[in-house]
Amino acid sequence: MQFTAAQIAMLINATIEGDANASVGSFGKIEEAQKGQLAFLANPKYEDFLYTTGASIVIINATQELKQTVSATLLRVPDAYTAFATLLSKYQEMATQQMTGIQEPSYIAKTAKLGQNIFVGAFSYIGEHVTLGNNVKIFPNTFIGDNVRIGDNTIIHPGVKVYHDCIVGKNVTIHAGTVVGSDGFGFAPQADGSFKKVPQIGNVIVEDFVEIGANATIDRATMGSTLIKSGAKLDNLIQIAHNVEVGNNTVIAAQAGVSGSTKLGNNVMIGGQAGIVGHLFIADGARINAQSGVSKSIKTPNTAVTGSPAFDYTSTLRSQALSRNLPDMEKRIKELEKLVQQLLAEKVNL
Repeated sequence: MQFTAAQIAMLINATIEGDANASVGSFGKIEEAQKGQLAFLANPKYEDFLYTTGASIVIINATQELKQTVSATLLRVPDAYTAFATLLSKYQEMATQQMTGIQEPSYIAKTAKLGQNIFVGAFSYIGEHVTLGNNVKIFPNTFIGDNVRIGDNTIIHPGVKVYHDCIVGKNVTIHAGTVVGSDGFGFAPQADGSFKKVPQIGNVIVEDFVEIGANATIDRATMGSTLIKSGAKLDNLIQIAHNVEVGNNTVIAAQAGVSGSTKLGNNVMIGGQAGIVGHLFIADGARINAQSGVSKSIKTPNTAVTGSPAFDYTSTLRSQALSRNLPDMEKRIKELEKLVQQLLAEKVNL
């Protein structure tokens, strides 16, 4: 598919500088792009490539000042990165919209209800009383358990498992290998030292516009629901335990884990490999640095913490700075002790 600069400008509300009829058929990084490709410049570190790129069209910020002549047609927008993301989304939508039908072999229960323009990939299983909305795409080797509901325009990538009774909203993307609705980690200690399994009879609810990365696991609730609220973004390899609530537009980076019944507020940001213990409350806008261990609730909105156990971010940085200076401080203290001893010795001699 070929698109002109004029057509692209209409999609992202851009101002054109150069040939409005310049056309592109694919995307490329600004440092590698060739003729017929579209690139973008958002990071100032890559500005030099703007003057040497082979791209036919480049999206740039409206505030970008040119230091040299540029051969590519420029599309100026308020935010180049966001505009480029919008174009990629449109491109992806066009590609997936062409996928319809049911591939064989696959199993679809007679009681399942399928919307329009459905795609079900080969070797997929769709259980009893499942409801799939319009334009849902189920890629191969996917398991959708009994009574699952999936909303319009949702994409389920290969190898995803959605256990029984779970609910997935509209415009959700779940990447390969993720498991939604596996049992929560509930075991009751017994007098003989063994553990008795506590049945997990709740479910998982994933609201609209959520994206979940590859090989993540979201446990079903013991009772009630584990809840991923609208707009949340979860990276690869994340563990969300039973009865956790992830707030609206909260983002969690790879290899992080949230223990049972913890409630994350809205717009929380959690770095990679962070761990949060159970039954905590994390306030709106909290920022948890990578590899932090959070063992206490964060009750003040927009608080930043780091370290293990996690502590106020600014105070931790000060403590780290002091720690780095300890050898020098020790040396100065020893020198001061020597000076004091010399002064005392001189006083005694007098």
